[in-house]
Amino acid sequence: MSDPTHEPEAFAKARRGRNIAIALGLGVFVILVFVVTVLKMGASGVAAPHF
Repeated sequence: MSDPTHEPEAFAKARRGRNIAIALGLGVFVILVFVVTVLKMGASGVAAPHF
């Protein structure tokens, strides 16, 4: 494995960019799953009972 303390700045910058892209993609996926789940629960009529 390479030692991150001895790598050129260009490699570190590229790695940061990939990490940010992966984090954003994961965040969008989580939000999408949440929205689909909420919509399916609302469409099936399993919402909380109204008193």
